[in-house]
Amino acid sequence: MLLGLRTVIYNVENLERAKEWYTEFTGVTPYFDMPFYVGFNVGGFELGLDPDMSGVEKGNNAAAYWGVENIENAFARALAIGGENAGDIQSVGGDIKVAKVRDPFGNTIGLIEDPNFGK
Repeated sequence: MLLGLRTVIYNVENLERAKEWYTEFTGVTPYFDMPFYVGFNVGGFELGLDPDMSGVEKGNNAAAYWGVENIENAFARALAIGGENAGDIQSVGGDIKVAKVRDPFGNTIGLIEDPNFGK
């Protein structure tokens, strides 16, 4: 079901400052730069910056996203085996979709369907 790790997203209070810091830190410029999200391609993986701080604590807000071929099926399966909906399926641009599931142990697992990454 899982295709591999794809994305880590950090929530940040100041998107412009975070974009500057991560550009210097990673040595790459963002490939996606919008007021609602900034994405870097770092060695074939996505490092994302999200300015939405609602529901997150500073310093405890990263989400790792696992690639899936079909997010609707993966999300439904995770819920069917005891996972809890932690974030509905959302289209985030292009053909990319994300969702979050909380496992029975309290961990949040991100799911991402992104045709820009190989299988």
